[in-house]
Amino acid sequence: MNYTYILRCADGTLYCGWTNNLEKRLKAHNSGKGAKYTRCRLPCELVYYEEFETSIEAQKREYKIKTLSREEKLALIKGFNK
Repeated sequence: MNYTYILRCADGTLYCGWTNNLEKRLKAHNSGKGAKYTRCRLPCELVYYEEFETSIEAQKREYKIKTLSREEKLALIKGFNK
């Protein structure tokens, strides 16, 4: 399974990415071994994710989410039930 996800960083900013192992990736982010962006904004909280069969689908969705405004991303998160 592949995932597109959004993290809320300690400073309130949002980070969007994709992975094939959501739990491992979240641990990497919070241990400072994730994306350069999140390293100085720890801890990060998983606030949204979607599942996809292929990595291509997850990457395309990541791109789409990254083009959204902050308000649109917050609306997406608000409507999400883990």
